[in-house]
Amino acid sequence: MADLRALTFAPVDLDALPTTQGRIAVCVTPDLKLSAGARRLNRLTKGALARATASEGWDKLSEGKVMSVAWPAGLEVEAVDILKLPRRPAPDLARKAGAALAVAAGAAQMTVLVEGTTRAEELALGLVLRGYGFDDHKTKKADALGAAVLMCAKPDEVEAAALPRLAVAEGVHFTRDLVNEPANVLTTTEFAARLEGLRDLGVEVEILEEDALEKLGMRALLCVGQGSDSPSKVAIMRWKGGAKDAAPLALIGKGVVFDTGGISLKPAAGMEDMTMDMGGAGVVAGVMHAVAKRKAQANIVGMVGLVENMPSGSAVRPGDVVASMKGDTIEVVNTDAEGRLVLCDIMWHAQETEKPAAMIDLATLTGACIIALGHENAAVYANDEPLARAFLKAAETEQEGAWRMPLGQAYDDLLKSPVADMKNIGGRAAGSVTAAQFLKRFVKDDLPWIHLDIAGVAHVARDLDLSPKGATGWGVRALDRLISDMFETKA
Repeated sequence: MADLRALTFAPVDLDALPTTQGRIAVCVTPDLKLSAGARRLNRLTKGALARATASEGWDKLSEGKVMSVAWPAGLEVEAVDILKLPRRPAPDLARKAGAALAVAAGAAQMTVLVEGTTRAEELALGLVLRGYGFDDHKTKKADALGAAVLMCAKPDEVEAAALPRLAVAEGVHFTRDLVNEPANVLTTTEFAARLEGLRDLGVEVEILEEDALEKLGMRALLCVGQGSDSPSKVAIMRWKGGAKDAAPLALIGKGVVFDTGGISLKPAAGMEDMTMDMGGAGVVAGVMHAVAKRKAQANIVGMVGLVENMPSGSAVRPGDVVASMKGDTIEVVNTDAEGRLVLCDIMWHAQETEKPAAMIDLATLTGACIIALGHENAAVYANDEPLARAFLKAAETEQEGAWRMPLGQAYDDLLKSPVADMKNIGGRAAGSVTAAQFLKRFVKDDLPWIHLDIAGVAHVARDLDLSPKGATGWGVRALDRLISDMFETKA
């Protein structure tokens, strides 16, 4: 992963440019109003910047994109990256511009001149988000952004504005690291240990082992992991940054560290991707990291169920009936519809013990969600209009795709079982919707709730504007924004 400590802020020092190493990036407006730094670079390179910006390529270059001049005469750097950026860019454009610089830089050291450019904190956010790389298991470490210096007129002010955004970026990186890990490394025990590391940031962490889960009646969750040698666990994380008597926001995450499908075995092709089936728990962990790092004035509780879904002689079978913590019985028609069995018990436990003001669950829950929305949007289901609108607004602000989906009695009726209170699947039709309807049965009537099916957005096979291919960390920024907008006490 990129080391966020390698990003520093410094005053503009034009005299240092001739001996700067690595790469230099400079912002140039579309109307070619050059800053003092750009003019100095142009003189040092004997007009190379002027020639580049007078070219047809510059005219065709979109705002927020980069044109590079390699090995320019008069400098020691390997390239000057000319960023086409208005003086006052919108926040999303500034983020994309920072990401474009990260792509141009690769692992090289970079100095960025941002004289007079507003939204420098958003540019820094884009730089570190796109500069992420996961090379923990490679012998050559070259995937992540190298050292970067942002030279600006008021570095202390820019750094102060950037720090809360970079705290969120750390949460995104934490999520990506978890989701990218292979299952032989990120076992349920290792996952719990990494969550216990959040104590260093002031998060209270409690780990419930199988004996405690059995006493609580979490038999739906336990049945998912009973075929695996890895013990099932529930991790509870509490950040108490708000008023002492304020009810918390509860975040619930599915943490299936590997999903074979169980007895309802998945096809072999693509099963290696099921290391990401703990993506919901990863996002919850990332949000807890972010709010603690920036010391959010809010009360947040995160609960994640950590299990592994494996076939064996002790695995749950299709046709088995299990009892949930709530007391409802469930006919397990398909053991590959396991995430909802994990979520329903911890959702109920969260409501019983934490008395939350609202609850949001996240899960890489259904392939049907990918069929419906592809990899562009997460599916959003909600029983509360104000909460749904606030989340969708937060997601839009943070450039994280989200799309509202329906709920209704006709979908709920598809879950009827002849032998139990409900089935764990409703058939092929509307599979993402019936999964949400299943979870809704475990939400108390007066509690605002959102279900986020993130199957299509948690891990992608192509580079995106703000993340390289692989784990995206989708949801950390949107949920942190929602917390800031709706649940945080403002000074």
